[in-house]
Amino acid sequence: MKLRMNVIDAFTDSNFKGNSAAVIITEEWLADELMQSIAIENNLSETAFVKQINPQYFEIRWFSPMTEIDFCGHATLASAFVIFADNAELKTITFYAEAVGELTVSRAANGYIEMSFPNRKPELVSDIPADLLQGLSIEPVEVLQSEQAYFAVYANEADVLEVAQNKELIKKLAPYDVVVTAQSVTAKSATAQSEKVDFISRYFWPASGGDEDPVTGSIHAGLAPYWAEQLDKPELTAYQASARGGVLLCRVAEDRVYVSGQAVQYLEGYITV
Repeated sequence: MKLRMNVIDAFTDSNFKGNSAAVIITEEWLADELMQSIAIENNLSETAFVKQINPQYFEIRWFSPMTEIDFCGHATLASAFVIFADNAELKTITFYAEAVGELTVSRAANGYIEMSFPNRKPELVSDIPADLLQGLSIEPVEVLQSEQAYFAVYANEADVLEVAQNKELIKKLAPYDVVVTAQSVTAKSATAQSEKVDFISRYFWPASGGDEDPVTGSIHAGLAPYWAEQLDKPELTAYQASARGGVLLCRVAEDRVYVSGQAVQYLEGYITV
């Protein structure tokens, strides 16, 4: 069986930056074991499998090389990029995923692709796990938690750039991952972008996908509402300060968080399974 597969660099306007995702669109779901095997073979942070229900409605599942993931933003962006490239007349599509419900994705006028996520604002943690505090080389000023991850908040962006994780300790926090974040106070933050960056982050997920995720769209469903409240600013520019790096435009509106990004094609071909 031959399957068309695209590899897209998401949350970037140039190849070899942002976060790579493979996208495979099918008429029927493949067996779970096969989807996991393909994700292992691809060895990208995620492989998205998309089942088309009608021209504008799709079901989506995401697999890391280790396990199926409940919610993935960059692979959703990558999937939308492929669908929009194949269907120039489409302006808006909807994905459905069991853990998060419907995700509406639209082409934005500025060339970005905008995704509508549920608002996953984190809550303050009073009893911070010892494995979290000992698993980070720099102690955060506060810790919050969402359905997805612990949020370690730092006083400055230098701490976010310098903090190291103890993978074995962070892994013990599963099923939760760890995002480290701080407000950005410099004009360009850690990026070469010209726009002002409001906050930066890094994402550690040794139990679910790898040591550090290059750009994590899904966690901005929690980061954006947190920083929108802290900065009293509903529209924000975020930078994920991994080795590859990625820029995300965020907009918070009641129970939804809108996350926008660019994407570029890296590979188009066929796999034989």
